[in-house]
Amino acid sequence: MAAIARDSVRYGLIKPVMSRAVKLHVHGRDHLDDLRAPFLVTPNHSGHFDGPLVVLTMPNRLTRQLATGAAADYFFNKWYTAMGTQLLMNAFPVDRARNRSKSHRGMSGELLDAGVSLLIFPEGTRSRTGGMGRFKPGTAALAIAHNVPILPVAIVGSWAAWPPTEKRWVPGRPDVHVVYGAPMTAAPGEIAHEFSERVRRKIIEMHDGVARAYGMPTQAEMMHLAAIERARRSDERKSRDG
Repeated sequence: MAAIARDSVRYGLIKPVMSRAVKLHVHGRDHLDDLRAPFLVTPNHSGHFDGPLVVLTMPNRLTRQLATGAAADYFFNKWYTAMGTQLLMNAFPVDRARNRSKSHRGMSGELLDAGVSLLIFPEGTRSRTGGMGRFKPGTAALAIAHNVPILPVAIVGSWAAWPPTEKRWVPGRPDVHVVYGAPMTAAPGEIAHEFSERVRRKIIEMHDGVARAYGMPTQAEMMHLAAIERARRSDERKSRDG
C-alpha cells in the first residue's frame, strides 16, 4: 500500500509540478541498464528539486526499492514533515555531524544488507552557492563495507532553478539536466576518503561536460562567482561599519 501511495504522489502530483517548473533533460540512462540493487546513488546537492529529480528520472524497477537519506534534525523533527518526506522519497533519518543520535546509527547498512538501495547526498546539505562542497566519506565507506557500487549523478542547473535560500522556484521553466554516470566500485586497497574524492571528481567532470555543452556555469565558474559575491558583501559591511 505504501508503494502504491508513493507512486501516486510522485507521478500524479510531483511529476506534473516538476514539468511545469523546469525543462528537464536526462543523460546517461544507458548506464542504468545493467544496474541491480543494492547500490548507492550519490548526486551533488544544490537545490530543492534534487531528490525528486533523481527519483523521477530513474527506472521504476530501480526506485521501487530505493530509500533516501534525509537529515534527521530537519526532515524528521516534526511529524508532518517526516510523513511527507517518507511518503514522497521513502526517506530514512540520517544524523548530521552536529546532531548525532545513537538511535539512527547502522540504519543505512541494515537497509543495504536487506537489498534496499540508498540515495544519499554526500555533501550532507544543499550548497548555498551552486558549487559542490566537500564529500563526507561515510557514503564511500558504506559502499566499501557492504560491497555495493556507487552510481554517480550530476545535477546541472538545480541551484538556479530553485536555490535553497528561496521559498519558491524561479519562473520561466529553466533548464535542468540530470546526468547518470557508470557505476563505480572501490579499487582494491582504496580507502573511503580516496574513493569518495574519486567519485566527487567524476561528478564534477560529468557536471562540467554538460554545463559547457549547454552554455551553463561550470563548478569552477560558480565558485568564482560566489567568491566575488562574498567579497562584495564584505566590502558593503565594511562601508556601513566604517
